[in-house]
Amino acid sequence: MFAFFKNAFAVVITLVFAGQLYAAEPVSKSRLSGVAIGGKDAVAYHSLNRSPQARALGGKKSFVVKHKGAKWRFADQASADKFSADPDKYSPAYNGHCANALSLGNGLLRTDGTHWEIYGDKLFLFYAANGRARWNDGNWGRYKRDADIAWAELLQ
Repeated sequence: MFAFFKNAFAVVITLVFAGQLYAAEPVSKSRLSGVAIGGKDAVAYHSLNRSPQARALGGKKSFVVKHKGAKWRFADQASADKFSADPDKYSPAYNGHCANALSLGNGLLRTDGTHWEIYGDKLFLFYAANGRARWNDGNWGRYKRDADIAWAELLQ
């Protein structure tokens, strides 16, 4: 009888993780906690200094919005409310995956929200500072087109 429950449990766990892996739009989130972009406040980036780059603002466990299967943390209720009202405006491009990795054809690479830039009105996150530096070389529009194509292919 124990073997039956052990096998049934394994099947359930496999199905749960398979559902997370094949979600329509993957979000850069912690595998264990499900917290997006390292717990950083996605709304706060839009008011931070870009040059020199300000440090991303961490969110709090008391201000959470669930969106696209992830927990998005915010520094305060005002930020959480802004995100809730217009998540497409404040969600980072590619749901927080590394824009540079996508533009190079390297697939999905999770980020922790540390390395960032805003192009136009959209937040882009990077795995490392050198990816952000590459995008700041004056060709970000071309890199974005490449990343958009890779993202669209991954969502098919």
